[in-house]
Amino acid sequence: MLLLLLGIIVLHVAVLVLLFVSTIVSQWLVGNGHATDLWQNCSTSSSGSVQHCFSSSSSEWLQSVQATMILSVIFSVVSLFAFFCQLFTLTKGGRFYITGFFQILAGLCVMSGAAIYTVRHSGWHLNTDYSYGFTYILAWVAFPLALLSGVIYVILRKRE
Repeated sequence: MLLLLLGIIVLHVAVLVLLFVSTIVSQWLVGNGHATDLWQNCSTSSSGSVQHCFSSSSSEWLQSVQATMILSVIFSVVSLFAFFCQLFTLTKGGRFYITGFFQILAGLCVMSGAAIYTVRHSGWHLNTDYSYGFTYILAWVAFPLALLSGVIYVILRKRE
């Protein structure tokens, strides 16, 4: 049982790290000496150093992506906190419904944000020389992992 709990905690922390990195790091779109994320557009020199950054567009779709990514991080943190609280307060045989609910919400939020970005980014950057960066891919990787950990939490029963 202890090994199972450790595995679940490691999975949850891995999802949380993926969500933090995909929300913060400026690599959602890359190409032609530019790196773009949810918050800013940066130009880089040929050596890789950042020359200047300016704020991203204030369009509604980008703000919705920002909001859903922030919500996914918040829900995942709340889920981890709820797991530790439930771990010490649930009665024997109880299920971690609250923890699973918040983790599934985190997964759905990151999926919504990444899907909106996928559909709408072409209207923001008309240049076709851009490609998706590693943080965009991390967001999509975090989605099934968050859903998986949420389902595991819902199925999991507390034992003594």
